[in-house]
Amino acid sequence: MTRKAYPSDVSDEEWAFVAPYLTLMDEAAPQRNYSLRDVSNGLRYLLRTGAPWRMLPNDVP
Repeated sequence: MTRKAYPSDVSDEEWAFVAPYLTLMDEAAPQRNYSLRDVSNGLRYLLRTGAPWRMLPNDVP
């Protein structure tokens, strides 16, 4: 699923730094429904905006 970019999304440089610390299982693992980067961006959106979970946009996993 493609979603629109949000200002809170991580840049490619930030993702290159953070990804090695977050990847405990292979990105292509069959039990993953969403990319780790999309999930990370969703969490970052909540933290940066201060929005409650119920206000998370529908296109964010």
